[in-house]
Amino acid sequence: MQIYRSGSVLLTGAVAVALAVTALPAAQAAPSATAVISEAYGGGGNSGATLTRDFVELANAGSAPFEVGGLSVQYLPGSPSAGSRWQVSELSGSIAPGGRYLVAQAAGTGGTVALPTADATGTIAMAAGSGTVALVSGTDPLTCKSAADCAADTRIVDLVGYGSAVVREGSGPVPGASATASVARAASLADTDDNAADLSAGTPTPVNAKGETSGGGQGPEEPGPTEPGDVRIHDIQGTTRVSALAGTAVTGVPGIVTGVRTSGSRGFWIQDTAPDNDPRTSEGLFVYTGSAAPAVKAGDSVLVSGKVAEYYPGTATQSLTQITGPRVTVVSSGNALPAPVVLDADSVPGRYVPSADGGSIDALPLDPARYALDLYEALEGSRIRIADTRVTGATTAYDEIWVTVKPQENPTRRGGTLYASYEDQNTGRLKVMSLDPAQPIPTANVGDVLRGRTTGVLDYASYGGYNVQATELGTVVDNKLRREVTRKQKKNELAVATYNVENLDARDDQAKFDTLAEGVAVNLSSPDIVSLEEIQDDNGAVNDGTTGSEETLKRFTDAVVAKGGPRYAWRYIAPENNEDGGQPGGNIRNVFLYNPKRVSFTDRPGGDATTPVRAVDTWLGVKLSASPGRINPQSPAWENSRKPLVGEFVFRGKPVFVIGNHFASKGGDQPLHGRYQEPTRSSETQRVQQAAEVNTFVASLLQADRSARVVALGDFNDFGFSPTMKALTKEKALTPLINTLPVGERYSYVFDGNSQTLDHILTSPGVRRPDYDVVHINAEFADQASDHDPQVVRFKVGGLWPWG
Repeated sequence: MQIYRSGSVLLTGAVAVALAVTALPAAQAAPSATAVISEAYGGGGNSGATLTRDFVELANAGSAPFEVGGLSVQYLPGSPSAGSRWQVSELSGSIAPGGRYLVAQAAGTGGTVALPTADATGTIAMAAGSGTVALVSGTDPLTCKSAADCAADTRIVDLVGYGSAVVREGSGPVPGASATASVARAASLADTDDNAADLSAGTPTPVNAKGETSGGGQGPEEPGPTEPGDVRIHDIQGTTRVSALAGTAVTGVPGIVTGVRTSGSRGFWIQDTAPDNDPRTSEGLFVYTGSAAPAVKAGDSVLVSGKVAEYYPGTATQSLTQITGPRVTVVSSGNALPAPVVLDADSVPGRYVPSADGGSIDALPLDPARYALDLYEALEGSRIRIADTRVTGATTAYDEIWVTVKPQENPTRRGGTLYASYEDQNTGRLKVMSLDPAQPIPTANVGDVLRGRTTGVLDYASYGGYNVQATELGTVVDNKLRREVTRKQKKNELAVATYNVENLDARDDQAKFDTLAEGVAVNLSSPDIVSLEEIQDDNGAVNDGTTGSEETLKRFTDAVVAKGGPRYAWRYIAPENNEDGGQPGGNIRNVFLYNPKRVSFTDRPGGDATTPVRAVDTWLGVKLSASPGRINPQSPAWENSRKPLVGEFVFRGKPVFVIGNHFASKGGDQPLHGRYQEPTRSSETQRVQQAAEVNTFVASLLQADRSARVVALGDFNDFGFSPTMKALTKEKALTPLINTLPVGERYSYVFDGNSQTLDHILTSPGVRRPDYDVVHINAEFADQASDHDPQVVRFKVGGLWPWG
C-alpha cells in the first residue's frame, strides 16, 4: 500500500514495485433456474414507439409455480449518479411453470397500442436506451450501484442491464435497446448470468399470465358508482394511523377533488364537505391511479369506488391511507373547495410524537391536541394553509423547501431551526412541494420568508414525512443571507480546518473545484492545515481498482492557488480497494492539506492501509510510529468505513498531532417522523465503537505526554449531544469546541429543515485558549458546493525562534 505526497510517491517497502491495474470482470451470481426477467422495454410512449407503456416481463423456467408475492421489480438508470435510487414495483400472485407475468410501467404520450392486461402495475419511467432491471426478493430498494456489489446482494433473483448499463451480469449489457426495440431472453429462457449472451434486442412482445399479447387494447373500464355509498372518508381514515377498513372494497365514497398529481405516484386527493365532529379523523384522502393520469380536476365532485390500502413508502415510515384501483364518477365540476385548516404557532402542539417504547405507533389513538405528528396525521390528505413561514431548509435539487410555522421555535442566529436534542424535536417544520408545474418552488435560502399564503394538501412521504403539496405558493422574501468569511490567523497562531467536500474526484466539473477552493482560500482565510473528507480516487465511482487521488488533489490545490490561496502540499493513505465504504469504486478517504511556508509535516515511514499507528514515548517527547498513519484500521469498528488519518506536524518548533475523521453514516436509522417511536438509531453503535478507538489513541498520546497538542476533527456524522460524542470525550481526553459557541450557532449541516452538527473539532488539554469558528457557506444555501459547512480552530503555539 502506498503513502502519497504531492509531487512524489513514497513506497513503504524497500523496493519499488510497479503495479499493473487491470479491469476486473463483473462478479456473477448463481444463474436462476426458476423466475427470470424474460423481456424489458423502456421505449413505451416514446416518439416512434408503437406501445404506449414501458414493461418488464417475467417468466418461470421451472416445473412448479413460482410465487412472486413479496417480491419486486426494480429499476436503476444505466449510468447511476450519486443521487440515483432503485425504483420499486411490488408484485403479487404467482407464475405458472413456463408461464409469463407482465409488469406494466409508466406510460408516455406516444404510441397507439396498449399492453395486454398487466399482472402488476408500477409507475417507473424506464429509459429506452440504457438501464438495469432486477427481480428482487423483498420490496426494500436495492442500494448497489455496481455489477460486483449487485452480484453480492443475495436478494437479487435475476438482473438485466441493457444499452450501456454499468450494472449488468457477465461480459456486458444487452445492446440494441431503443424506442422501438426491447431486450428479450431466448425462448429456452436459459440464464447463464451473461446478459449480452442470454438476451437480444428485437420487436417488443409483451405477454401476460393469461397468454394475451398486445394489439387488442384494454377492455372498457367498469363503470363507476352513481350513488354515494355508506362509507365516508372519515370512516376510512379512522382515529389511528392505520385504517380499520384496509383491504376492504368501498363503493361511492363522496368528495371534492382538491389536488391532482400527474407525475410520480399519480392520483388525486378528495375531501368530504360534510365532516364529522371528531378532530382525530381526517376528511381528506389520496386516490391512487397508478400509471394512469387522473381524469379529474380540482373542484370536481366525485364518487370513488376501490380498495382501501395502507401504503408504506419505507419499512420504518408511517403509512399513507389511500384508495387503489379506483372507479370514479364525476358528479359535477367547478365546485368550491373545502376551506383549508390553518397551521400556525398556536395550532401546532409543542410535543412531537407519542412514545411506544421503540414499537409501532400505528395502532395508538391519535391525540392531535397534544402531538404535532398526530395533528398532521389527523389532517392527512386535507387542505391546509400556512402563512409567512420562515425558510429552515434551502430549496433542494428535488424542488422542495422546508419552512416552519413556528418562527420562535429553536431559532438559529442566521434564521434556521436548531436540532437541539433527541427529546426536543422541532414540531413546526413542514416540507413544501408544488403540485402546479407552472408555479415551481422558488429558490430560497435559510432565513428567507415565504411571505403570504401557501395552500395545499397535507401529504406524507418517506423523505421528510409530512409535506404540503401546494396549489398556492407564497412569495419568497430574501433575508440577504450571506456566506461568512472567518478572520486570518495571526503569525503565532496555527489554523486547522475541516471540510467535507462531498465526493470530490478528478472527473468533477471545474466549477465545483473552483467553488470549494474559494471556500478554503477566501472563506476559511487559507488555514495552515485543512483536513478534507470525501476525497475520492481519481476516477470517482468507476470501479476499476484505482485508489490514488493525485490528479484530484492536484486540481484542487491548483484551484486554491487560483483563488489567492497558498500552494498546499498533501498527505494521505490510499485505502484498500472498496474497503472504506462510500460510493462503490470511489475509494473515499481523508486527506491533509498543509501550507509548507507556515507548517511542516513530519514524514515517518511505516504507515499504510492496514498497519495501526502507535504513540511512541521518547526522551524528546511523544511521536507517531508512522506519519501519516491510520488508527487501528483492522478493528471491526472501521468495517466498510473510513479510517482516521493521523499526521504529525511541526509549527514554530513544536509538534501538533492532527486526526482527520469521517465516521460511519446514519444510513439505516429509523426516521424521526416514522412509525417506530422512539426511533432506533442502529448506525450509532458503530460510531460509538469508532469514537472509542479514537479516544483510546488520543489517550495513548496523552499518557506519553499530557501536554501533547492534539486536534481531532472531521465529519463525525453525529450530534454534540450523542453517545458518540460522550465516547470521544471520555476521561476529558478531548473537548468538543462546538459547545463553546452560543447555542444558536451550534450547527454545520441542515437536514429536513433541522440545523444540526455532524462536523466537529475537538482539542486536547494541551491546546490552550482555542479560537473556534463554524464558517457558514454551504448548508443554508440552495446553491452549495457541499452540504457541509467547514470549521476552523486557531491557537497559539510557543516557538523556539526570537521572531516567533
